[in-house]
Amino acid sequence: MEVATIYQKNNDQELIQKANEYIKARGMNKEEFAKEINYSRPAVSQFLNGKYESKSGDIRERIANHLNISLDNSLNLKPVEIKKPVFFESLDAANIIGVCNSCQKYGGLGAIIGKSGFGKTFTLEYYGKLPKVAYVVCNDAMNSKDLLATIERSIGLPIGTGTNSMRANKICEFFDINRGYLLIIDEADKLLGKYTQKKMEILRGIFDGAKVGMIVAGEEQLESMIKSYIPRFANRIEFYYKLKGLTADEIRKYLGSLGLQFAEEVIQEIIRRGTNIRTGCFRLFDRTLNNILRILDGDASKPVTLQALDKASEMMML
Repeated sequence: MEVATIYQKNNDQELIQKANEYIKARGMNKEEFAKEINYSRPAVSQFLNGKYESKSGDIRERIANHLNISLDNSLNLKPVEIKKPVFFESLDAANIIGVCNSCQKYGGLGAIIGKSGFGKTFTLEYYGKLPKVAYVVCNDAMNSKDLLATIERSIGLPIGTGTNSMRANKICEFFDINRGYLLIIDEADKLLGKYTQKKMEILRGIFDGAKVGMIVAGEEQLESMIKSYIPRFANRIEFYYKLKGLTADEIRKYLGSLGLQFAEEVIQEIIRRGTNIRTGCFRLFDRTLNNILRILDGDASKPVTLQALDKASEMMML
């Protein structure tokens, strides 16, 4: 019994330390903490002052559950692993998925426009994992043959030979036979310029020839470039969405899903940075959180302070 008591006291001390860190980070007192966990104020105060009682199991469990810490049978504290959501459905993400779904269902042409870092590519890649969806990413060095080869690979066709027109016709044949496909062309602004409309005309030809659902996505200049240089493409676009960025409510919801202890001042600062018109974006928000998780070493019982947030920011080039 003496050894068990020593172990229990050691574990109680660790739990008390975690609770006091939580109280300090949130700027509250023990009475407020007791109300938060819905437990007797004198009992909480005694426990946090180190007055151990053999029948304190209930208060241990109540505090541990509130701090997102698990207790095993021997009362050893185990840090709860932090898991980020695999996919967070913000308003932007929901609208992107809606446009993709409509284009795939009705064989329409859609445009997704958004600033770099707003989460456009992440959402399109997520949708691209669904059946009968071909996802293509473009780059500045891509010529017409490269574009055709990338589309061929995305739908499982061998790299074609012959003229560009012949290869485009084979791609159309594939989509004619395999109805219900969606072809996503991400970073499409890399294909288009004042003197280079040929690659976008290839895409228009595939859309017209196969009646396949198609999404062209890119940064904000894509919209003005399409309207200016290839109006025949612009007047075929049936579905359109321009990303707006994260809202304060969405950031709060995302932070709440992590199970971490964020002081309100930390939440406010993250919201300020995440919704900044000039620099705020989903990518910056996500990178900041990744660094915070590294600082916490994956332990959800550690509070997130302003110091941790500043350190996470110092690790990045802003």
